[in-house]
Amino acid sequence: MMHCGWSLLGPLQWIHYVNKQVKVKAGKDEEHRGWLLTVDPVSASLVLVDFREEGGVSVQVVMGHAVEEVEVLQEADEETAERLQTSFLPPRTRMMDSEELRRRRGAVRGLLEKNRVPVEEEGEELKVAGVLIITAPYRPEDCCSSNQIILDRIQKLMTD
Repeated sequence: MMHCGWSLLGPLQWIHYVNKQVKVKAGKDEEHRGWLLTVDPVSASLVLVDFREEGGVSVQVVMGHAVEEVEVLQEADEETAERLQTSFLPPRTRMMDSEELRRRRGAVRGLLEKNRVPVEEEGEELKVAGVLIITAPYRPEDCCSSNQIILDRIQKLMTD
C-alpha cells in the first residue's frame, strides 16, 4: 500500500505497480479500480484498463495530481499480462510468404515508377526519392518519412 506523494515516487517506484490490479483513491470520495497499464512519467497520471465480459476494453486515466493512494489488489497472471500488453497493438497482419511479399513490393514499385516517382529497392525495403522508406507488407501505413508532404502524397498515391 502507498499513501501520499504518488507523484513524488517517480518511475523507478511506479514500475512496481504496472501490470497489477490496483485501487486508486483520488479526491474525497473517488475510487478507481483496474489494471495499471502505464504511468505517464511527466504528470504521474495512471492509465487503468478493465476487460469487459463481452471482450471489449475500457480505459480510464486518473490524473496524477489527484492520486491520494494506490493499493495493489492482485498480480496479473500470464494471460492477463499478455492481454494488457497486446490490447493496444494494431491487429496482427497475417503472415505473408516471401513470394507474396515480393509480388507486393514489385506492384508498389511499379505503381510508383508509373507515376514517375524515383524508387529503388534496398533489400526488403523500397526507398522513395531518398527520403521515404516503405517496409513489408508495403501498405500506406508501412511508409516512413520525416517529410510530411512526401509521406502524404505517396500514401495517397498508394490508396487511390
